[in-house]
Amino acid sequence: MIVIQNYINGQHIAPTQNQYFDNIEPATATPFSTCPDSDSEDIKLAITAAKSAFSSWSRLSIEERSQWLMRIADGIAARLEEFALAESMDNGKPLRLATQVDIPRAVSNFKFFAHAITQFHGESYPMTNVGINYTLRQPLGVVACISPWNLPLYLLSWKIAPALVSGNTVVAKPSEVTPYTAYLLSKVCEEIGLPAGVLNIVHGFGSKVGDTLCTHPDVKAISFTGGTATGKTIATAAAPLFKKLSLEMGGKNPNIIFADCNYDDMLRTTLLSSFSNQGQICLCGSRIYIERSLYERFKTDFVHKASELKVGDPLAESTKIGATVSKAHYEKILHHIEIAKQEGANILVGGHAVRLSGRCESGYFIAPTIIENLAIDCRTNQEEIFGPVVTITPFDTEEEVLAFANGTKYGLAASLWTENLTRAHRMAEHIESGIVWVNSWMVRDLRTPFGGVKDSGVGREGGMEALGFFTEYKNVFIKY
Repeated sequence: MIVIQNYINGQHIAPTQNQYFDNIEPATATPFSTCPDSDSEDIKLAITAAKSAFSSWSRLSIEERSQWLMRIADGIAARLEEFALAESMDNGKPLRLATQVDIPRAVSNFKFFAHAITQFHGESYPMTNVGINYTLRQPLGVVACISPWNLPLYLLSWKIAPALVSGNTVVAKPSEVTPYTAYLLSKVCEEIGLPAGVLNIVHGFGSKVGDTLCTHPDVKAISFTGGTATGKTIATAAAPLFKKLSLEMGGKNPNIIFADCNYDDMLRTTLLSSFSNQGQICLCGSRIYIERSLYERFKTDFVHKASELKVGDPLAESTKIGATVSKAHYEKILHHIEIAKQEGANILVGGHAVRLSGRCESGYFIAPTIIENLAIDCRTNQEEIFGPVVTITPFDTEEEVLAFANGTKYGLAASLWTENLTRAHRMAEHIESGIVWVNSWMVRDLRTPFGGVKDSGVGREGGMEALGFFTEYKNVFIKY
């Protein structure tokens, strides 16, 4: 059994109460490591270490902090296979996906922000015959980074990298469901000699450590990615203390398909946007709307393609659909499928658990599921299921599908398929979403702002927006 430890003040240490819980491999439903069951005392130790390290870290030059991030990136890249295997075992995703996407993107996050900070600058505002104003962007101090289980290292690095390179020190809380790659990250930091206290990683349940992390007076900002309900809890606790908040939360994303689309490209990409990572990506398109003249052709082809996706051992090269992340989430998805049946769903493919033989006979596998014949305002079309479950619905007009697309409390991402350029611009302007992909999905340029509207989030991450969040403006006036 692997024993995961907290990383506080540059050292790997046991939780103060010496309590641990089992970390379960979802593909086998068996424990493969133990994780610290930390409490408020562990968080306080990490905050104290981060606060002590802030003065010296924030005074390093931009070039020096950039070099530290590059060392972290190189350390992850040198152990790519180890990180990918850990991510697959922890999360249940296919090893191929972790190797080709998750871990390389985490490396890219550190490299991108290592370079981006060198382009981050203030501004000047001359006042003729009076003086000049100029702005400084200064680090905040100790910041909290709270990341989810679906893209564990990728989203943790997405937060840690801009926070550190901006001159802050960090207390990070990875998901207790997928702690392993965060632990490996801390091992890399130890190996390269990252100054003590600059990055601290505390494992455990949000119910035991979350309140202290979000309300401690020395924590100046909180960057959170996760469920909307948890985001509301964090906002309720932190907002009265006037902490900076960045909340990237749930999604129920529309995928709008017009009859004039590039059909083959659309079909191939829609399969990915529906079922990648078992549908456990906040950007997955779970509500698919198809222009009526194309509906029957799409339905036939989409069901056929989905039925060919192999559900299997995440470590097998041929596997396309791995295990859902945990028993609790597995049961939640199956419960939602039962709700869909009660709402009158016609299940075209899937709709059931998958039982494998051998190593994975007890794992949490669910078949790719496609549902039709549901009302726009039913629970299945309104609530975030976060699994390999999508609904398909025909539409007749732009106005109708725009109402469908905007008819939820979420607004994170949308995909739009059409070869009509005018329509693409017109629809993109009116879709209530933080991101609109036209004839594509999941294309990420790290320079662009990322985040949602409505219940999908507050604030933006990525690019200069992330560096802006982790710094504070100061205006200086000099009289001539």
